[in-house]
Amino acid sequence: MGKIFDFDFMIQCIPQILKGIPYTLLIAVVAFLIGIVIGFIGAMCKIYNVPVLKQITGVYVSFIRGTPLIVQIMLVYYAVPIFIRIINQKFGTAFDISWIPAVVFMLVAFSMSAGAYLTESIRASILAIDKVQLEAAYSVGMTTFQAMRRIILPQAIKIGLPVFANFFIGLLKDTSLAFTAAVPEIMGQAKIVAGRASRFFEAYIVAALIYWVICIIFERIVAVIEKRANRDEKEGKK
Repeated sequence: MGKIFDFDFMIQCIPQILKGIPYTLLIAVVAFLIGIVIGFIGAMCKIYNVPVLKQITGVYVSFIRGTPLIVQIMLVYYAVPIFIRIINQKFGTAFDISWIPAVVFMLVAFSMSAGAYLTESIRASILAIDKVQLEAAYSVGMTTFQAMRRIILPQAIKIGLPVFANFFIGLLKDTSLAFTAAVPEIMGQAKIVAGRASRFFEAYIVAALIYWVICIIFERIVAVIEKRANRDEKEGKK
């Protein structure tokens, strides 16, 4: 009769599960950066009431926020091949779908999801800045782009930093869903290791601890950034 709980197996599977960290960080970081770009564009469309684009952004944000991430992943996973086939048929091209790595589909799905949530976060951060500052920028001859870059965005980033940090932590944990598309991130590696020895509980404990440590490290980094930003603000007011 085998062991009910195998601690030695937990220790042995750590190196294998750690191999999934690069994929986890890749998906989270790339999706967050692309999401920032999408979110900023979406926020600008909403703030400045850009015709058509505002309505499209509203539907996009509503759809993403109103559907589970796992459903979005599956839609992208099956929609991209269909889209490529349509292009091949319409333009007579011969793009091979099979060479596309599964992680690419995950980057698309997670980026789209991040963009929707960050649209609202960025919009709220920008609207939190007093409009008087923007009017003052216009009065000294600045364009909207210059005012945004030099005055509004630096303050908006600081205001939204805790929200952005919490969102990124959530994104890190959500990457565990990428294993459904056979991406060997942390959860995917844990599933592979566990399947070989039928020790799922032990492997998933290791995966949970790894996620926890990564999140703790990131929280410490954000705390340092916030402390430095607050210190610089106090020095600037002197």
